[in-house]
Amino acid sequence: MDIISHGLWGGIAFGRTDKKRFWLAVLFGMAPDLFAFGLLSARVILGFAPWPQFTFGHPDPSFIPPYVLELYNLSHSLVIFAAVFLLVWFIRKRPLWEMSAWGLHVLFDIFTHSEQFFPTPFLWPVSDMRFAGISWSHPLIFIPNVLALAVLYGYWLMPGKRRAAEVEPEPAIESDTEPEPVYEYEQYR
Repeated sequence: MDIISHGLWGGIAFGRTDKKRFWLAVLFGMAPDLFAFGLLSARVILGFAPWPQFTFGHPDPSFIPPYVLELYNLSHSLVIFAAVFLLVWFIRKRPLWEMSAWGLHVLFDIFTHSEQFFPTPFLWPVSDMRFAGISWSHPLIFIPNVLALAVLYGYWLMPGKRRAAEVEPEPAIESDTEPEPVYEYEQYR
């Protein structure tokens, strides 16, 4: 799946309570790809590595240095995610739920990466098992992904407006009669 979608899924799944938690969940949703490809991207942008030749399909595998594959194994493993999540929980004495966006990222990638290009090593280092999914850029995956995000974010952003409209008091109707008096009753022990 693309990095922006990972961030948006992380935000909607684990960061809906406030802005700080939302952006933290977005960051954790994007973190596995930033960790795996960030250094190579920075090297390319700064001119220390050649620009990849992008054509239709996947980039030439010879362009991808071995360290990227190792970082990818580390950041796209549910085993590593679980160990780090539990370590952070132990240190903080409470879970950092926004970090679960990292695990969600890996779960999505298991099924949205093909065997031809970066299949997800979700059980690394315990096992090298990988799943032959459908590439996230395939219309069968990409279009439903974008539609689902649009619907979820549309629904999430709308309730605040609906709740404000529901809470708005109804206008008072003027009447000729005096309102009933309100009596306070003595409380019994």
